Amino acid sequence: MRVLVVEDTADIAEAVVMRLEKMGHAVDWEQDGITASELLAVQAYDLVVLDLSLPGQDGLAVLRQMRARRLKTPVLVLTARSAVDERVGALDLGADDYLIKPFDYGELEARARALLRRSAGQSDNLLRVGPLVIDRAGRVASINDRPLNLTRRELTVLEILAARPDRIVPKEELVEQLFNFDQEASPNAVEQFVARLRRKLADASVEIRTLRGLGYQLAVV
Repeated sequence: MRVLVVEDTADIAEAVVMRLEKMGHAVDWEQDGITASELLAVQAYDLVVLDLSLPGQDGLAVLRQMRARRLKTPVLVLTARSAVDERVGALDLGADDYLIKPFDYGELEARARALLRRSAGQSDNLLRVGPLVIDRAGRVASINDRPLNLTRRELTVLEILAARPDRIVPKEELVEQLFNFDQEASPNAVEQFVARLRRKLADASVEIRTLRGLGYQLAVV
């Protein structure tokens, strides 16, 4: 998924970005509230991790502008503000969850997974397509209980396709979900990931189909 982290404390932001990237997400990081709002106006995200105390404009203003533009992107607020009325205010403005600093990064990961599940209408961390099972929490995939040896990017591609079985996912959408602004986004790289996945799924009754000019589709054979 594509995640935006808005946090001006560098060591916290770097740790959050690292944990989210290990979960398989493409992550962009902004330190300024105004810049974050401008980015949210032009770039779609699956999750925003938002600090409240920001230079330029605070996180509540960023959140208020998001909801005024009818953006439904889940927002996880991170802040040192612990007063109940401030938590209530953020939730009433449209925040979906709240973590008070200092927080446990394992809890951050779990809350991020829960928000992404909820926005996708899924009840747990398991994706199932025929004999294929992907455990989003454990970051592993298996076919008939046989583990697949996948790289992080291969697993992310498979996860995106498995979240929408039988639906066509455009190559451009895969590029968008796999690479952040600091990385070279390449449709050719997506083709290589898909080719490697096909080899690893060769003996399974699940296949990745190419629909020329449209994209890719994961389907049970």
